[in-house]
Amino acid sequence: MRDFASCLSQSGVQVAHSSSPSGQSMVQCAYYARLRGKSCRVTVTWTKVAMGQVLGVAMDDSSGRCLCKTEIKPWLSAKRKGSKAMEVDGAALDIIWDMSCAKFAAGPEPLECFYVALIFDLEAILVLGDTRTLGDHNVSLDALPYSRPVMVARKEHVYGKKVYSAKARFLDVGQDHHITVECDTSGVKDPSLEIRIGKKRVLQVKRLAWKFRGNQTIYVDGVPVEVLWDVHDWLFGSSNGCAVFLFQSGQSLEKFLLRSGSQDETEHPSHRFGFTLMLHACKVE
Repeated sequence: MRDFASCLSQSGVQVAHSSSPSGQSMVQCAYYARLRGKSCRVTVTWTKVAMGQVLGVAMDDSSGRCLCKTEIKPWLSAKRKGSKAMEVDGAALDIIWDMSCAKFAAGPEPLECFYVALIFDLEAILVLGDTRTLGDHNVSLDALPYSRPVMVARKEHVYGKKVYSAKARFLDVGQDHHITVECDTSGVKDPSLEIRIGKKRVLQVKRLAWKFRGNQTIYVDGVPVEVLWDVHDWLFGSSNGCAVFLFQSGQSLEKFLLRSGSQDETEHPSHRFGFTLMLHACKVE
């Protein structure tokens, strides 16, 4: 049976057990992108704290070397819209954002009416949001070279009593899937675990007290997806313990970045690696 350590070390996003304060809501996404024609990873972290949202941006090259890292606190009125200039390998990297009209659901990640863009040496590296013209910054991305990045990993904190939900796209050319994890451990003598993709049950674990850690391969749209779970803290920890679920398809980003120099760069990256989703599922009373 594969363990979490071996899977997490291959993921394109930092997915070690979170050290964030209890109850802190967080979504972290890793993207495969191009920087001066070379592979790189851009990690975007959305965090919800007591005072509001925090946006973190980090960029690493193919060897894992950190090229830049910064944090923006758009709950401050002066920072709901703005830009930040940084130097990366001797050239200018501009982070441009507008969160002034952003709309959120329960989580920390904005859903619409926002944008975040990374512009490096007059080239668009990453653009998130629902506009390609950056308003008051007078920057039109249509006039800039832009190679669309691919989300390759996502880590998310979800909360519930017995049902936990998330969405994922296991291949960039595929469709979004609704993932539901259901497990009732409150006062149940023999709890079981059930995972559904859409309305279809793809995994069921009975006698969970004996199988609180494990892995199994499921198939989504014909694509093999390895599922790992660790629900130890749900069963044997505190009443508000967290479980961890990992869904992994295709080749890991780390392996791809190391091999990208010898691969055919005309092939779309989504055809060469898959996607990793990690859920920290925390119980609430």
